Amino acid sequence: MKTAPRKFIDVNESGRAIFDETSKGASSLCLQCRGTKLLCGKERCPILVKFYSSVKTKPLIDSTSLHGSTPPSVFVGREGYPKVNIGPMLPPIRGDTAFIDTPEQWVGRKIDDIVDFRMKLVRGKYRTSIRNFSGKIVEFTREIALAARPVDMEVIFEKKPRGNIALYDEVQPHGPSAPIKKVWLENPKVEPRIEKAYYDGDLKAKDALIELYKRGVLISRIQKAFSVGAFGVEERRKFVPTRWSITAVDSTIGNEIKKKVKEYPFINEYRIYETQSLDNRWLVLMYPSAWQYELIEAWYPNTTWNPSKRQIVIFGDHEFYKGRSTYATIGGCYYAARLATAEALNRERRQAGVVVLREIHPGYIMPVGVWNVREHVRDALRKEPRKFETFQQALAYISGAMDIPLKRWIETSELIKDRLHQRRIEDFVEP
Repeated sequence: MKTAPRKFIDVNESGRAIFDETSKGASSLCLQCRGTKLLCGKERCPILVKFYSSVKTKPLIDSTSLHGSTPPSVFVGREGYPKVNIGPMLPPIRGDTAFIDTPEQWVGRKIDDIVDFRMKLVRGKYRTSIRNFSGKIVEFTREIALAARPVDMEVIFEKKPRGNIALYDEVQPHGPSAPIKKVWLENPKVEPRIEKAYYDGDLKAKDALIELYKRGVLISRIQKAFSVGAFGVEERRKFVPTRWSITAVDSTIGNEIKKKVKEYPFINEYRIYETQSLDNRWLVLMYPSAWQYELIEAWYPNTTWNPSKRQIVIFGDHEFYKGRSTYATIGGCYYAARLATAEALNRERRQAGVVVLREIHPGYIMPVGVWNVREHVRDALRKEPRKFETFQQALAYISGAMDIPLKRWIETSELIKDRLHQRRIEDFVEP
């Protein structure tokens, strides 16, 4: 599968094109700035955002013991695989904490809000083999992942939780961590749909994921249960690092929905869906076609993964009707957005070509997890689309709606180029 090369677009102060030098000496800039001059170009200092959040949380966790209600939430690390750190995550809060680990409810929240409530989640760590399901800490971690609602618990750590907020591209951020010594928890009420799959030792993991999705279980809940080895043929079960489990669930369910979409008739117009959040701009283009899909991301200077002062980095991945044979270089975002677009077409019982365009502007000062992609593409596709009679009209709208020049999107997009230059049977049929 051919992958679109990364392109570097140079921009001036208005966000349009010139050439650049990559930023160097970020640490020295921080020393000069100290959070007051914003020399890095970001709208707010990410170090200070994390700092102020940690200042509010630190007095609540300044102990080797912690009482709270896990949302429920667990984390499985990947370092040292196949021996990894597993354990629950809980805040120093009791009561209904479900919102803290339900990303399906976070659309419309600001980055500061997300950092604030996620910083409260303290991660307990217990090192074990991915195939070991014995021992109280291991058993309790799995029970928490299967729970239907927040679970009251107490954790005794070997030392006080320490560390800054942990940031990942795929996973929601979380707060400090510490090795676990002991754990107590109230009897959790297990989500019955997940419990049924858990006790079916002959049900393949893939089939379990798909069945739970069909029964209306939230993607985030399926991912947690999958990460603790709750599904699959009994003797093959194992812990799956949280980062991997998120993409595995998105990819597996998305592939299944895509099979159905391929059986439906084409849409009969050109559509554009849009939304904006967290200083990300999303645009979804749909056009009459057999299934094909592409995600293109344009990272502005001084955003999370682009430290350049003036270059926009733009790249993407795609698939035609037969799908991909290799993992998308753009990562878990590709499968998250594909799931969201396939869902929308399946609801309508229609088939289409889909191109998702994402502009990441400087206000996106830190990563918040791949849920950002899935839930915001879902949000865009729940809205009423703009409709056009021709592909050229849709492209003209994109030219005005996005800051990146249309020419650059076309240069990066394999699907748009294919649509513009590949002749089709319908081109020779009179209307």
